Amino acid sequence: MQYDSKEILKPKSLIQVGINLPHRKNTAKMEPKPIDMPKTVTIPLKQNIGVACDCLVEVGARVKAGTKIGDSENNFSSPIYSSVSGTVTAITTIPDSFGGAVSAIVIEADSETEYEEFTPPVVECAEDLIKAARDCGLVGLGGAGFPAHIKLSGALTGNIDTLIINAAECEPYITSDYRTCMDNFQDVCDGVYLIKKILAIRNVIIAIENNKPDAIKKLYEVVTDHKDRNNTVKLMRLKSAYPQGAEKVLVYNATKRKIPLGKLPSDVGCIVMNITSVAVLNKYIRTGEPLISKCITVDGDAVHNPQNLIVPIGIAVEHVLNYCGYDAENTEKILYGGPMMGVAIKDTSAVITKQNNALLAFKADNRPSSTPCIRCGKCASVCPMNLTPAKVETAVNRDNKEALQGLNINYCIECGSCSFTCPAYRPLTQSMRLAKAILRRQNNAK
Repeated sequence: MQYDSKEILKPKSLIQVGINLPHRKNTAKMEPKPIDMPKTVTIPLKQNIGVACDCLVEVGARVKAGTKIGDSENNFSSPIYSSVSGTVTAITTIPDSFGGAVSAIVIEADSETEYEEFTPPVVECAEDLIKAARDCGLVGLGGAGFPAHIKLSGALTGNIDTLIINAAECEPYITSDYRTCMDNFQDVCDGVYLIKKILAIRNVIIAIENNKPDAIKKLYEVVTDHKDRNNTVKLMRLKSAYPQGAEKVLVYNATKRKIPLGKLPSDVGCIVMNITSVAVLNKYIRTGEPLISKCITVDGDAVHNPQNLIVPIGIAVEHVLNYCGYDAENTEKILYGGPMMGVAIKDTSAVITKQNNALLAFKADNRPSSTPCIRCGKCASVCPMNLTPAKVETAVNRDNKEALQGLNINYCIECGSCSFTCPAYRPLTQSMRLAKAILRRQNNAK
């Protein structure tokens, strides 16, 4: 296909760091399919960065798919809905993916799903759109879990001039966002123009890595739709390099703006939305159906039948892996998310939540044991935030808090590039996380 260069943007800048990872997009051609309905779901009352919801149902209550079962008066939260119809059998406590424990609602599912009667919201102004994002239960679906209505509220300041749609999906294996581009194209297209119009944002950049030619063709149709008079929705093809999809990296490459420490993209005039978040929000505005299911990629060398699945929120990891067939006896590691930034799961009773976009299962890790640092500097050369992980590790090991203070550790996005590239196989990313924790404890003690 011939592209008009006026419609395809080149990055305004390019952070000359990062790493080339094997893509392993094994499921890219696999259209998502619904999984077999589980007998029970366990739905956590906290599925976002922020405040947990209060439980709105009691044991014995009858619910439908789409019944609101959790909410909070605190705005930095996101409501929770039942993903199945059935009976509440328990209110329990389970580990959550943010660390610690969270209350959860156990629902015994009916043999056939009965849905609430959904009413599409009326969206005519920015406040309506922000309310719709909250009522949908929408959070960042790329893994962060940041409440979408808080992010969109940044537009109320009048300082937002650029909406960046993140379709990079730079981690290996994961193809759930790619499938959104291919299968939910109309919701992506309509959602982009709706958000732009309602929030009065001048420019939209849809950013995608150049290793997804079929998705680029689909997204090119979005930018050439010309639903806006000034033709300010553009596509940006990014070099395929990890971590292109990281928020700070994406904003810099798309706009040449740097997000200061402790600040958000809105502080530099940008809103960044995951492409699946855009599609889900538009679907809610179109149908009134809240976020009760997720498309996830299931893959890894311990999975016999890798595929993309539509799963109800609250389904057990064990149910998903058994559905795909996996080598349970030889599985050494199971991850929420990708192999670089994914969170390890302790056991298969854990459940899928809103922010999960992949479930990976791997056999034994053959990575060699760590050896002493050889001071090659490779960790610093690939760090997108221009940090020196080897120095951080040394300071952590020596408990040198004064040195840690001067190493700008809180700029670390925990992308894992340093650990991946280290020839001595040092656990550098873990040291960066530990260093952050040490400084947090020190600051809290003051």
